Amino acid sequence: MKTLWEQHYAQRTQRIKSSAIRELLKLAERKDVISFAGGLPAAESFPLKQLEQAMQRVIAQSDGAAFQYSTTEGYLPLRDMIARHTSRYGLNITPDNLLITAGSQQGLDLLGRIFINPGDRILVEAPTYLGALQAWNAYGAEYISVPVDQDGMKMDVLEAMLRTGPKFIYVLPNFQNPSGVTLSAARRLKLVELANHYGVPIIEDDPYGQLRYEGKHIPAVAVLDTKGRDDCDTCYRGNVIYLSTFSKVLAPGLRVAWVVAAPEVIEKLVQAKQGADLQTATFNQMLIYQVAREGFLDHHIKSLRTLYRTRRDAMLNAMQEHFPQAVQWTHPEGGLFLWATLPEGIDSAEVLRAAIQERVAFVPGASFHANGQGANTMRLNFSNATPEQIYEGIARLGQVLETQLDQVIATP
Repeated sequence: MKTLWEQHYAQRTQRIKSSAIRELLKLAERKDVISFAGGLPAAESFPLKQLEQAMQRVIAQSDGAAFQYSTTEGYLPLRDMIARHTSRYGLNITPDNLLITAGSQQGLDLLGRIFINPGDRILVEAPTYLGALQAWNAYGAEYISVPVDQDGMKMDVLEAMLRTGPKFIYVLPNFQNPSGVTLSAARRLKLVELANHYGVPIIEDDPYGQLRYEGKHIPAVAVLDTKGRDDCDTCYRGNVIYLSTFSKVLAPGLRVAWVVAAPEVIEKLVQAKQGADLQTATFNQMLIYQVAREGFLDHHIKSLRTLYRTRRDAMLNAMQEHFPQAVQWTHPEGGLFLWATLPEGIDSAEVLRAAIQERVAFVPGASFHANGQGANTMRLNFSNATPEQIYEGIARLGQVLETQLDQVIATP
């Protein structure tokens, strides 16, 4: 039965759906459920002492400015610090190339505002980040999906898809959410070559790049794109828009992230942000700057790598012990997630219903596919559970999978 309000909603709300992940996070609040559903950092990793000390310094030294309106672009000392840090990895930028956003999710939404017209086709990985699909659905985006394997997006498929004229390419090259796979160095170079050849911009989303547990660092797509360009060393005008965040390495509740782009793109994003929220919270920006300014963050990230590597290994070992042989999964070199593929005919949404009865949760994989695939896949997060919880939860889930497989085999 329609309510009075339904006749007043904008047409674009028909494309807005609830996040499967956000709904599942409600389960995490139940103490009896072992949840592998959310992408939550470990709460015990939050540097509470350093945050408290930094908070006191901000209040004492800012003379009230921390509680005042500020510029839309973001707190200049923080932008300058990010620019210096980014240059360590080969991407030479200035604060004019940076916009501070209220989390990477806002960055994705603002990019949708300034780039996407109804019906525009966006080239995405299959699977891809659910939050990007949610952000861009409201603007009427259509999607072209390129499958991934253990080395990331398949370049032979990508080239064929680029001939259809997508608006831009969206890629998560490092420890991708949800699959955990990393785009290889060779494929990154090919991606840049193809994007430039066909004149298609790239949006590089990199929230997990510093959380590498094994293997060698691979230069960002944005860095590779600058090679061979005639831009000066400090005036980035590349074909790549780069997003990153403090959420995974400090505290997600502060909602501070950033976008790197050519100055003219930043100017347009600033205009869009002014209509959204005017600015990212001044206090939060100053707080992060105080915490990170003297090198603490580098030390803290090293401890996170040790913590999360242990939990990743615990999950991989537990899956090896308890999952049926017919199930396959990725071996992420970093990040917070791994991806399991069930035999054809097994619906992970049905598996979830049974798993919840055993007090364990994950995210069914279909939510991460733009065009309705992936019913037999599932995303598992290992950062927000102890090794003991991981072993117990995977054992429960393995038993559920065994039962589901037996039922499929028994069905004529």
